[in-house]
Amino acid sequence: MGRGRQKAKQTKVARRLKYYTPETDYRALERELSGEPDATSEDDPYAEYAARYAADEEAAKGPEASP
Repeated sequence: MGRGRQKAKQTKVARRLKYYTPETDYRALERELSGEPDATSEDDPYAEYAARYAADEEAAKGPEASP
């Protein structure tokens, strides 16, 4: 591929990026900037697993390990 073709392709891509205007979700931007938590997010997504495995470890130690 010659340099002219390569430069033309790069120019085409650069022009597409320069003039591309995606849809802006202003509500999502407002939520992000205001600091409101998402309805779907949790504080710690692994808290449930940590509690479950902590209970399993305590059970595995047996009754002699607990005071």
